[in-house]
Amino acid sequence: MLFIKKLYEDYKSDVFYYLVSITHDSDLSEDLTSETFLAAIKSISRYKGNADIKTWLFSIARYKWYEHLRKRKNEVSFDDLAEIYIQQNEDIENRLYRSEIAKMCLTVLDKEPEQARNIVKMRIEGFSYYEIAKRYGISESSARVINFRTKKRIRQILEKRYGDMSGDNF
Repeated sequence: MLFIKKLYEDYKSDVFYYLVSITHDSDLSEDLTSETFLAAIKSISRYKGNADIKTWLFSIARYKWYEHLRKRKNEVSFDDLAEIYIQQNEDIENRLYRSEIAKMCLTVLDKEPEQARNIVKMRIEGFSYYEIAKRYGISESSARVINFRTKKRIRQILEKRYGDMSGDNF
């Protein structure tokens, strides 16, 4: 019982702020944080220690977020996840524009080398650099650099095709 209390106290803020970063909704993030820790308590016996405990909690939180989206909308498409990945606080009128940019980004991304494409897709799906590095046998720094350079190339290609995108947060 003490372990669970310490786990909650040590990681509650991290999980909450992680959820706020992907939901952009502090009330929803509070609910999802509670659901995350409930799920963690139920599944603590299955935690193998292969990943950092924080990474494990973030993956549960990410799953709870996706579960919430699925309840709201029957299906969450990869396009929706890509839109979440590139968006930052935005107003309603920009949503359609951002959705179109996300689709164009994915089209350009499909032409990137396989490893770079997969790393960016993992980031879109919410994987940490730690998880990506483990999967590809590279350092976290390398995963960050590959993600950064790939996003930069995509931005340059899209700017050549569609003009200046300096107002975008991609």
